[in-house]
Amino acid sequence: MSCQDVQQAYSSLAQRYIDLLGSVEDVHPDDLQLIEDHLGPLTGEVLDLGCGPGHLTGFLNTAGCEVTGIDLVPEFIAHARRAHPGTRFEVGSLTDLDHPDGSVSGVLAWYSLIHLDPARVDVALAEIRRVMAPGGALVVGFFEGPVCEPFEHAVTTAYRWPVQELARRLTSAGFVVVGRSQRPQEDERRPHAVITARLPGV
Repeated sequence: MSCQDVQQAYSSLAQRYIDLLGSVEDVHPDDLQLIEDHLGPLTGEVLDLGCGPGHLTGFLNTAGCEVTGIDLVPEFIAHARRAHPGTRFEVGSLTDLDHPDGSVSGVLAWYSLIHLDPARVDVALAEIRRVMAPGGALVVGFFEGPVCEPFEHAVTTAYRWPVQELARRLTSAGFVVVGRSQRPQEDERRPHAVITARLPGV
């Protein structure tokens, strides 16, 4: 699925998505704590890639991060700028970032890799590695499953990943995995996982 396809799918449902999932109150408290623990203390720019309505970007800004939210969907960025006027937002793609090599200290990729087919995930991870400074931190949230496979997501086709397989992809991209967490299905929420990783320092 192309970036344009994903952008068009989300644009068509942008307001509904914002209403349902556009607040930090919709994020599990454990996830908010994990995100703050790994990205909050960083010095230097942090990117929230695939930031959607910008709620986690705003959360990181409140936590003291120098953060920029980036998303393909103009409707999300317009909403985010209104909802979080003190936070930077840009329309852009996580596979083609407008940032210099080694220029950011951290990246949040919260459910922003889920619509990429497995081969393009490697492209995205390589781009994240390119812009990240040595010692930088990465937090990846995703749908967990026993095998890497597509499924019919509410917006457009998405992929679930085994934690071990996505961890292997991160290692192949040059990251060091430092933590993994999983949460089973809760009501209508699918099984969830987070991997935290670092780029080796100088």
